[in-house]
Amino acid sequence: MAAISSLIFCTDCGDLLPASKGNEKNILRCECCGAENPDHPARIITTKTKPSDFPSLLRQKLSIVQTVERYNIQTERIDSNTDCPKCGIRGIRYSEVQQRGADEGSTILFNCDCGERWSVNN
Repeated sequence: MAAISSLIFCTDCGDLLPASKGNEKNILRCECCGAENPDHPARIITTKTKPSDFPSLLRQKLSIVQTVERYNIQTERIDSNTDCPKCGIRGIRYSEVQQRGADEGSTILFNCDCGERWSVNN
């Protein structure tokens, strides 16, 4: 029997031996040719790895943390065709949000400088 790192091969037939299997005497026996060798008893092999040992594009994407600050996102636009029902001014700020199910239309939230607010479901 020959050992290379944690792999043990039968010297008679070259078969890879199950290193964690042994008989009651803790001696490996080749399942292919039946050869036994007490020089290489069965042993438990423990392997330790860390995530960086196996690089993955998916793991890299998941590990990147992105912080978005709400006040830095410009979500409001101006609708120059809408008049405020309270003060009558034209050019109202609005935001489009998805408040209902994904298969339903979005909700338009209007905000006038006079303080009037209303919404329209599309």
